[in-house]
Amino acid sequence: MAMAAVALLSGCLSGCNSKPVPAGGVASSVGGASLSGRLLSAPQVVNVSQYDPKERQRRGSSYSVTDLSALRRNGALGLIARCGKGRALDEKCASFLAAAERQGMLLGAYYFVLDGVDPAWQADRFINRLRAIKSSRRLRTDKILLVGDFDQASSASDIVRFIDRIEKRTGSLPMIYLENSARLRATLSRASAAQKRRIRQCPYWLALYSDSGSGMETPARLMAQYGIWNRWVLWQYGGVHWDKRRGRSQVKHYNAGRWRSPPYFGDLDRPLERNAFNGSTAGLHRFWVGQSWRW
Repeated sequence: MAMAAVALLSGCLSGCNSKPVPAGGVASSVGGASLSGRLLSAPQVVNVSQYDPKERQRRGSSYSVTDLSALRRNGALGLIARCGKGRALDEKCASFLAAAERQGMLLGAYYFVLDGVDPAWQADRFINRLRAIKSSRRLRTDKILLVGDFDQASSASDIVRFIDRIEKRTGSLPMIYLENSARLRATLSRASAAQKRRIRQCPYWLALYSDSGSGMETPARLMAQYGIWNRWVLWQYGGVHWDKRRGRSQVKHYNAGRWRSPPYFGDLDRPLERNAFNGSTAGLHRFWVGQSWRW
């Protein structure tokens, strides 16, 4: 599909007044332009892990951990690869980053921070692993976006400790991705004012995908439940779950109200986790350059 033209229509998807994301930081509110009715009209970013690529489910284009040309051809401008989870490292992270760089994509990496493991230790493991990848793979890029992905058992203090350690090691603030759970929403809504201020300094990567079509949950309602952000930067509108009963990946994608998305990304023959940026293509590049760690 053609993704070069990005149409930003009126009506604020995030439910607030909006300004473009400034380079090097995140606006406390957004206003003016918003995403259009179809989520795919916004700049696209994909996220991957060692569980990718998923199994083939239909006819179409394919990709591998070393060849991401199909993703780029279908409009993916950036790629965020999982670096690790708890004490375990992701074995495909380096290959995905190298392949994305060959396609001229914006590079990012996330660490799935688990409860029960020191968040500062996980932050160190994250940064140490990325330094090793940079050295061994000889990636040309001098910038990479950092993300902390927190499970539903995480506490506000865990998130703050991870943020503090990442900033101490890199001088940059990570983007924050939160597992979409009632438990985590309740926990963070009760966080202290100081904890909320610290977390709010980081860009918010919203997780909201559903195949129900009900439209009962929206980005604005989700942010209100956390009580931290009034602006999101990335929206993961397409996710993938493993269906044990059927023995295959199950596509989940937001497809309700004014915001429509297809189950698959472009002409790909398999599921993929995908995200929309809350702004223009130029805005995405400004945000990435300003927010990334210059390693």
